[in-house]
Amino acid sequence: MKLPRRNFLHLAACAAALPTASRFAWAQAYPTRPVRVIVPAAPSGAFDIMARLIGQWLSERLGQSFVIENRSGGGTNIGTEAVVRAPADGYTLLLVGVPNAINATLYDKLNFNFIRDIAAVAGIDREPLVMVVNPSVPAKTVPEFIAYAKANPGKISMASVGNGSVSHVAGELFKMMAGVDMVHVPYRGSGPALTDLIGGRVQVIFTTTSASMPFIKSGQVRALGVGTAARVEALPDVPRVSDFVPGFEASNFYGVGAPRATPADIIERLNKEIGLILAEPKMKARLAELGATTMPLSPGDFHKLVADETEKWAKVVKFSGARPD
Repeated sequence: MKLPRRNFLHLAACAAALPTASRFAWAQAYPTRPVRVIVPAAPSGAFDIMARLIGQWLSERLGQSFVIENRSGGGTNIGTEAVVRAPADGYTLLLVGVPNAINATLYDKLNFNFIRDIAAVAGIDREPLVMVVNPSVPAKTVPEFIAYAKANPGKISMASVGNGSVSHVAGELFKMMAGVDMVHVPYRGSGPALTDLIGGRVQVIFTTTSASMPFIKSGQVRALGVGTAARVEALPDVPRVSDFVPGFEASNFYGVGAPRATPADIIERLNKEIGLILAEPKMKARLAELGATTMPLSPGDFHKLVADETEKWAKVVKFSGARPD
């Protein structure tokens, strides 16, 4: 039987639309089983807190459990590689942070290329780093600190939360841009680093607002500047480091990634849901308590952020000669 041309074209158009409709329905149905969110760090840290916040809200919105799985080790590389090797079906996600950008240069040999092998899904937030000093340091502003450091080359101890950490490379960025010479003293975590800062065994650290805020408020340490382009609401009287060192920027960021071949429909669905979560007043307030601000980004914009941060920290790692522990 011969079909009229109009009927034939109509049937052909419907057939061509079927794959698109099928993919759309698949994305709308996702997820149909629990989703793993790999946290490439130990429990209780900032990585873990952020993953549990987002995981809880996604579970409530999408009706499936988003199970947090901590895979620490290798400076986030072990957990990251686990996601790189996972099936690209939307059921394994990665909590992404600035260490992923730093590690691309910090480590000589990785079994993956982060920008190539992890698909950007969504941005979550930025948390400023803050430059804090022991009160015995005779500098109450960033310019005064720079002058003091230049008058005492190699005599100021700069703590960090570990070799190659964002705390370390932020300090190295400051050294590079301000032209000062300080001695790096790595610690295993912010707790012992801040303890020694308060005790006067080291003089300065670039650390997160969430870690340092209690000690700033109590007067045990003095905040000289924040590392973000905007001032921090929780520290209204603390200027930006970039007010005195133009172009300086150092902060933590968090987001979500997935194996690179994850279907675009799934990525778009997750991006939309995370964006809605970040718009919730309760989520904004919770992040503000941690000294952070929401950072809703499209997959393309989040990919660009990671690429830009990778390029930026590569220069600092090479300048400093930083090596992993």
